[in-house]
Amino acid sequence: MMKVLLINGSPRKQGNTYTALNEIAKQLNKQGIDSEIVWIGNNPVRGCIACAQCKAKGNKRCVFNDDVANSIIEKMEASDALIIGSPVYYGQPAGPVLALQQRMSYSANALLVNKPAAAVCVCRRGGATAAFQTLQMPFQMLNMPIVTSQYWNVAYGAAEGQAASDIEGMQTMRTLANNMAWMLKKIHGVPTEAPEREAWTPMGFIR
Repeated sequence: MMKVLLINGSPRKQGNTYTALNEIAKQLNKQGIDSEIVWIGNNPVRGCIACAQCKAKGNKRCVFNDDVANSIIEKMEASDALIIGSPVYYGQPAGPVLALQQRMSYSANALLVNKPAAAVCVCRRGGATAAFQTLQMPFQMLNMPIVTSQYWNVAYGAAEGQAASDIEGMQTMRTLANNMAWMLKKIHGVPTEAPEREAWTPMGFIR
């Protein structure tokens, strides 16, 4: 079975980032695609120090093995696609998930090439598009086909789980999941029709 790895880059295990990723995972399941949401936790994640020892050793792993990076790389090796989710801090992705992505992209780039990818960001109000773009840029450098949706993959919420009330945001996550499933099936030669679209459910901030 085809599998998508979803990385929850929030320090809150079941906060709004999880809410968005879980909506994707449920829809992937409906499309016959397996998924796993892996939480990076709230312990420190070291950044890449450009030592290049991962390339020297040729083992597709980071030489530093004191955080979650290599365990997540192992999960990526067994997955067919990747979705990275993050809350927005000061218009940027959370520091730990950005550090993880950079180390994955360098040490394990051979495990990422040609695998479909997408980014998801959650914020209270602003900065999401800048954070979203930051997470997507490595995908383009790694020849990872980017999976789109009906809008930028953004959901809004402040209190834990509040993003579930973002009707348009949750629809965007389901559309992303449908498009991911469709692309994976096409890549793997599974006969499939283009995804059926839900009727658009737009929302605004003012209610």
